Amino acid sequence: MTFAKAGDGALNYYPCRYGRSRLVFRGPKRTPEPPFCAVIGGSETYGKFVKTPFPDLLEARTGMMTLNLGCLNAGVDAFLGDPAALELVARARVRVVQAMGAQNMSNRFYVVHPRRNDRFLRASGMLKALYPGVDFTAFAFTGHMLDLLRRSAPDLFPVVVTELQMAWQARMRTLAERLDGPKVLLVVRGAVDQDNVLGSAPVFVTDAMEAAVAPAFDRVVRVRVPPGARGTEGMVFSELEGPAAAAMPGPAVHEEIAAALAPVVADLAGSIS
Repeated sequence: MTFAKAGDGALNYYPCRYGRSRLVFRGPKRTPEPPFCAVIGGSETYGKFVKTPFPDLLEARTGMMTLNLGCLNAGVDAFLGDPAALELVARARVRVVQAMGAQNMSNRFYVVHPRRNDRFLRASGMLKALYPGVDFTAFAFTGHMLDLLRRSAPDLFPVVVTELQMAWQARMRTLAERLDGPKVLLVVRGAVDQDNVLGSAPVFVTDAMEAAVAPAFDRVVRVRVPPGARGTEGMVFSELEGPAAAAMPGPAVHEEIAAALAPVVADLAGSIS
């Protein structure tokens, strides 16, 4: 395990913004030069605790500039709500979209922060009626709120999950429609348990849901990492960040993702005249 002492600033992500976008991406900031590939996603794409995330490895394999447009804890809403980010992605020759979890999105039951999608803002009247004994003002994060709902009334929780799953499918189709040109859906399963209590990532996204939105993309790349591949070997984090690092994909997983994406991205890029 590789780690720095707490407070040392173990890894500099060089956070940056592009143009008028209000989203914060991993840097260093680059000037997009056609042809380039754009990768959008959450903490896994961002590469938290990893020196060389898979977008960088993908660039090395394909020889095509690859922009890492991953945002920490992002859901689909972060990108749908940022026209400037979508304009940048639209300029890419190939777009890779990570399948992010369904928990960090606004829906008929609750509203999340438009950019920091893991931040819970407020519950709707529907959710308050479903859980009349819950004080929703006590929650700051979606994971904490959903875990309490699951534990307090397990028989009601599937109603909430179903709503999130329906919203996820609708948003993913909308996102795909707004990204003209070749696009790849990236689904990484088994390597991440980011919320721990809510299940493995992408949270609440089933194989059936993936299949339902797949036709909106040109290709689907699936990476399933066995439990034995988890661990913090080669990751960089402070001592206090150990548990969080253990929940994120390490360098070996990022290498596997890049290896799976490279031939698909190269093929799609080469198919454009």
